[in-house]
Order: sequence, then structure tokens, then C-alpha cells
Amino acid sequence: MIELLRRFGGKFRRYMVIGPACKLIEVIFDLLTPLVIAQMIDKGIGAHDVNAVVHYGMVLGAMAVIGISFTLVCQKMAALTSQGMGTDIRGALYQHINKLSYAELDRFGTPSLITRITNDVNQVQLAVALGVRMLIRWPFLAAGSMVAALAIDLKLGIIFLICTPAIGLVFWVVMARCIPYYKQLQAKLDRIALICREGLSGARVVRAFVREDHERERFAQAADDQAHTAIAVGKLSSILNPVTFLVMNLGVCAILWVGGIQVNVGELTQGQVMAFVNYMTQTLTSIVYVANLVVVFTKSSASASRINEVLNCVPSITDGGNQPVALPEPGNVAPVPALSFDHASFSFGVGAANAVSDVTLELPLGKTLGIIGGTGSGKSTLVSLIPRLYDASAGSVSVMGADVRAWPLDQLRHVVATVPQRASLVSGTIRSNLTWRDESATDDELWAALDMAQASEFMRNKPQGLDAPVEAGGKNFSGGQRQRLTIARALVGSPQILIMDDSASALDFKTDAALRHAIRERSMRGAAKGGLPLTTVIVSQRVSTVRDADVICVLDHGSVAGLGTHDELYATCQLYREICQSQLRREELEGQRGSTAPALAPGAPTAPASVCAKEGC
Repeated sequence: MIELLRRFGGKFRRYMVIGPACKLIEVIFDLLTPLVIAQMIDKGIGAHDVNAVVHYGMVLGAMAVIGISFTLVCQKMAALTSQGMGTDIRGALYQHINKLSYAELDRFGTPSLITRITNDVNQVQLAVALGVRMLIRWPFLAAGSMVAALAIDLKLGIIFLICTPAIGLVFWVVMARCIPYYKQLQAKLDRIALICREGLSGARVVRAFVREDHERERFAQAADDQAHTAIAVGKLSSILNPVTFLVMNLGVCAILWVGGIQVNVGELTQGQVMAFVNYMTQTLTSIVYVANLVVVFTKSSASASRINEVLNCVPSITDGGNQPVALPEPGNVAPVPALSFDHASFSFGVGAANAVSDVTLELPLGKTLGIIGGTGSGKSTLVSLIPRLYDASAGSVSVMGADVRAWPLDQLRHVVATVPQRASLVSGTIRSNLTWRDESATDDELWAALDMAQASEFMRNKPQGLDAPVEAGGKNFSGGQRQRLTIARALVGSPQILIMDDSASALDFKTDAALRHAIRERSMRGAAKGGLPLTTVIVSQRVSTVRDADVICVLDHGSVAGLGTHDELYATCQLYREICQSQLRREELEGQRGSTAPALAPGAPTAPASVCAKEGC
């Protein structure tokens, strides 16, 4: 919590000074109130002097008005501080989360990050507000009341010395058991958020498989588990108030008993006894509220540690100090490969098995690389290394002849356009979604991208055209339409490398073929106009999608099982042959054409007519 105050409290320092200062003035009036009441009893009621009663009553009224005025100022300062800090913390969290690489996002998890940016920040806001308003009030009121009571009579002060440690002991015992529960509560809230996110985002799948009862039961179990923990900590916390008020009331009874005797013998006045009772009540009530404040601060401390865990997480992928990379000249592109993997490996965490293992290949500019393999073979992970969504654990990945670690991230991800496996659109309009890569793109450029992505046909049927609304997640479009729109988004801004990560899986074969033909034409047009040809990486489980690629990489459990053209791999790679035989018709299999294997990078596994790194291919 202190770390958050140091990081975000600087601009609110004056509010955090003015607020407690106003609250301190209010506390001073609260400490003077019992003395005024004592004078009213002794000089007014005891002496049957109405004027004295009215006089001291007016003094009490004036003190109340002044105290309320300073309280309102304190409340204003507390609101400005807590809401301002909460807004800044949320903004910093969201900004920092967007700097984290896929590795850190995988480690935290989306539901946990959502809980931290909402619930945990709310807990910190509450603690800041109560800190400004109450942190100085109750401790100062307790200490001041104790000093004022002891100044009235030292004999009755012994009761304070007995009651105060008793309440402190109860508080320590209860809080020692409560603190671990607060940390468990936050983790169980993460679990509830995870189940909610899964159930709501996958509502169609849940209903399709008639799993509503199962999801209700799963949510109920998580909610009950969190509720049981909350009830357990609530039961422990509920002990505080009854026990402390019991001790306080017993102390008041003792004061009245002893004070009554002293009044009879003339050592104390009735007003002094009442003032002593008021100070006793203020002291023990303050201790109770301090205990409640500690409960709030304990919760906020757990939340603050979770927030700091995210803010202190150093992104594993940074580009500090990287200078812009010069792109190849259009007339001298032959010596520079568009992509190059040099014994690249990657694993999700220390000690985990490699998801990508020792991949070596090279792709010239303007060519097409097809990547195929079974589910979980590492296809998506491999292409994620190109725009540096992950960093290779070993080896290197180069784009346009430069290691991706040497590129500024903005430039690299402008040169490399990625169409993710899961089509993702955000609420807004078609235009606002398409202009992510280039906000200054004209309507003609947007329509050209839609034409190439085979999306213009259904788009032209919309009366609003590019300004047609997009619901959250693109739910008002079909799966195939969403995929074509995400492909169009990647094509806006003239990328030099286009990665399509199984992004045509919802398209029919005719549309898929038309899309690939349009991309090839775009590459040839770019080269003909004196620009760089478009280099394409296509990830797919369809043989028909990758068979015309200049180079096909067959992955098996993260390793290269084969590298070559379609004809070469069919002739020599058993895994690729099995994939083809499971998908292609007999006449297609019998019509294989011969071809020449492309040039490979140094160190790549080679063979006369194909490349196959897996034993038995």
C-alpha cells in the first residue's frame, strides 16, 4: 500500500494534508465537547442557572457547526484523493498490461487481471478514502480522550489501563486469524471471474451441448466456496464489536460505580464524572473503529500487493534503444530473406518442454510459406515468434535480414501484419476496426483491402457501408465474415509480411482459394510497381490451403518433420502424405506434379528432392 501511495499519491499530496488537518480540527472540538457538557451540568443544571445552560448550549451548537464544516471539507479531500488515485492506478494498470508480452499475460491470466483492475483497485480506493477521513480521527481521539480523562482523575484512569489492553488483546487474536482469509478471498474471486468469463463468452457452446446445469453447478460451487470463506472471516470479525463494546460498557459501569462514590465524598463533581464517562466511551469506541480500519487496510494491503505484482512485472519483450531498421531496396531484394529461423526454439516457462524445437528455415521475399501439422504441433507458437509476440528461448528469428530483437516493436508490427487464429473485432464501426494499422487510410484503401479479403460483397449490401456498426466481439457477423474482416484489417497499411494463422478456417474452399489468389496478385502488383512484394505465411490444417505455397513446413510436436514443396513432401514425408491422404481425393493424389526444392538456409536438413527431418519420412 505504501508503494502505491508513493507512486500515485504525489499529485494528491495537498489533499492528503488538508483533509486530515480539517479532521484534526473536528477531533479537537470533539475532545472539548465533554468539558463543555461538564460545565453545563455543574454550573447550569446543578446550580439551576438557565442562562448558563443556554450559554453552554449555544457554545455546543457553534462547535457542532464548525466541526461539520471542517468535516465536509475533509470529505471533499478524501473523495478527490481516492477517486483520483483509483483512476490513475487503473490507467497505469491498463497501460502496463498492454506492454506485457504474451508470456506475462499467460502467467497472470485474463480473469485475474480483470479482478485486479476492478475489485482490487476498489479496495485500495476505499482504504485511501478512509485513510484521509478516519486514520487521524480515531487514533487521535482515543489518545486525546485518554489524556483528558487522566487529567480529570488519576484514580479512575486505572480503569482505562485495564480496559484498553483487554480490547487490544481481543483485536490481536481476531485479526491474526482473519488476515490469511482476506488473501484467500481475492484468489477465490479470481476463480469466480474465470468461470463467469468462460460461461458467458461460451454461452452458445454451453447451450449447444445442453451444459447449462453443469455450468450453473460449477459457478455455484465457486460462489459457495468464496461465500464460505467470507462467512468464516465474517464470523471472526463479528466477534470484535460485541466483545469490545462489552468491555467498554463494563468499564463505564465501573466508572459510574467508583465515580459515584467520589461524588458522595466531594472529590469529583457530577459533571466531571459525566465527562469521564464520555471520554471513556470515546476512547473505547475509537479503538473499535481503529480495529475496523485495520480490517479495511488489511484487505487493501492484499489488493495492493496484487496490483504491485502486475505493475512491477517487467515485460520480457522490450525494444529500448532499438533503431529503425532499413528495409531492403526494391531493386536489390534477392540477397535478403523475408524470414529466417536459425535453430529457433521456444518453451512456455522454465523447465517446460519445447513448444517449438530447433526450427531452421528461410523464406525469400515475395514467396509464400505454408505451415501445416496436427493440433498442438506448435504452428501458432512458431508464427508468434515472427512479430515477437514471444521471444525465442534459443536460436534466433530474423525479418528482412535483421533479428527481431533489434527491431523497434512499432516498426516490426507495422511491417508484419498478423491475422490471429481467433477472429476478434471490437465495438464500433467497420471503419474503426479496419483502421487499426493505419488511422489515415482512405475509403478507397479500405475497400481495396475488403475486396482482397473477399469481404466487399457482404459489406456492399450494408446501407451504412464502412460506417456499419460492429457489436462487441463482432457478434453481429458470422464466423466467416469476422475472419474476412480481420484479414482486411491486416491488409490495410500495406504490410510487407502477412501472417494468416489458420484465419480462413471458417471460409468455404472457393472463398479460400479466391483469397489466396488475391493475395498473390497483390504481391505481384507490388513488385511490378517497384515496391516490395508481399511475403505470406499461411498456417492451416487444410492441405488445399498450403499446397500451392513455395515452401511448406510440416510440424510435428514443435519439430520440423518436413520442408519443401507439396510434391516433394508427398513423395518423401510420411506425415505429410498421411495428411494429404486424409483430405484429398484419389484423382488429386494421382496428379502430383514434379517440382524443384527451394533453396534452404545453412544448417537446414536437406535431401535431393525434399527435406524431411523426422525419421521415417
